[in-house]
Amino acid sequence: MLVTLGVRYLLVVLFFPFSALDKLLNFRGAVGQAQELFTVPILAVFSILTGLFIEIVMSIGILTGTADRFAALILALYCMATAVLFKRFWAPGDFWRAGESKGRDLFWDFLKNFSLAGGFLLITFGTTVHGLDVFLAHPFGSTHPYAGS
Repeated sequence: MLVTLGVRYLLVVLFFPFSALDKLLNFRGAVGQAQELFTVPILAVFSILTGLFIEIVMSIGILTGTADRFAALILALYCMATAVLFKRFWAPGDFWRAGESKGRDLFWDFLKNFSLAGGFLLITFGTTVHGLDVFLAHPFGSTHPYAGS
């Protein structure tokens, strides 16, 4: 049980507490970063509040095993969306330049987001051929990660 909890915490530790706490303590900065994408201020604020909700509530779902498949799916989609929206390694235009490259730095963050998404999708669908069927039959069900065997 402790190993399962530990592995699940390793998946969510980036979000809960660290990223969520950073957004709370540096709310203006987070909104400023979001305004680079969402030029309308209320959309930037809404995106940060939505991110906070996802990072906290879905992480707790994964840790407690409560609707953990759905929570993991939401976090997987969140990781992929934030990679595409905020880790745009192609934008600086210096990916192939020798030496320091903002594009390559962003590329590694982009890949890390997709790798995390893969971990969350393992919780969502499991590792068997029937994982999708199980999820579709009970999307808000639990994997019962702490049940004794």
